[in-house]
Amino acid sequence: MTGNARRLVGLAQLSLVNTAPPELVGIAAQTGFDFIGVRVRPVTPTERPYNLQPGSPMLRDTLSRMEDTGVTVRDIEFLLLDGSDQREAWLRMMEAGQALGARSLTVAGADPDSLRLVHTLARMTADGRGFGITPTLEAISYQPVASIAQAADIARQAGCRIVVDTLHFNRYIGPGAAAQWEELSANADLVPLLQLCDGPAVRPDSSEALVAESRSEREVPGEGEFGLAEAVAALPDGLPVSAEAPSDRRVAELGELGWARLLKSGVDAVLAEAATRRDTENLHTAAAK
Repeated sequence: MTGNARRLVGLAQLSLVNTAPPELVGIAAQTGFDFIGVRVRPVTPTERPYNLQPGSPMLRDTLSRMEDTGVTVRDIEFLLLDGSDQREAWLRMMEAGQALGARSLTVAGADPDSLRLVHTLARMTADGRGFGITPTLEAISYQPVASIAQAADIARQAGCRIVVDTLHFNRYIGPGAAAQWEELSANADLVPLLQLCDGPAVRPDSSEALVAESRSEREVPGEGEFGLAEAVAALPDGLPVSAEAPSDRRVAELGELGWARLLKSGVDAVLAEAATRRDTENLHTAAAK
């Protein structure tokens, strides 16, 4: 389905957040993606909810489309861990994820108490084993857990993993920001998925603008200044990548299918650049021996 024989390429739900999962499967198939991510729980009160619990009509429709196209579901989302008891919520999410064949559940750390967050994630990780799903903690630039180093430290204590989003990776400016690249390489063993998007080097100047960019104003991979090929090359060869690039404006201009097609082209170009970069580095290493 994809021109990248070396790795799987996915389409994140956030890229087309108003597209129901059955239709997202169809769009992914038409544009060459191997898998999709699915929001089995809405993030905001205004977001369209998708009922994918076992027995639901939408789940049956999604599974049917998956069987017809070969597109799979690799990850589900999204839960903001804020220190409250959300076990019932994540168990329902895991039920839906298991039915879809997902491997991971993306969460973010909004709890300022890191010890409590570790405990929450450890309990969530233990629950996930029964569903074949591992929590993946995402460092988000405007949440308490904002850096790769923070996310990795918490994940190692809790026994879970981390997902890397290139937007938040580039927008983090807190303690240790200068070491983000080193932390990415040092914790590559924790990363099951890299989410790709692009954007300008200049960071938005307010929290509100950061949130707006994150949810609805990202750029096509390769069209901005994020150094995506370097991020791909810093992680294991063959690691799955997912296009997570919402843009309300460009979806309105191009339509869902056109936007997905543009994202796939952008990801392919980034992966080709990363492969060239890796091959060049290997040649230099061999020549130096």
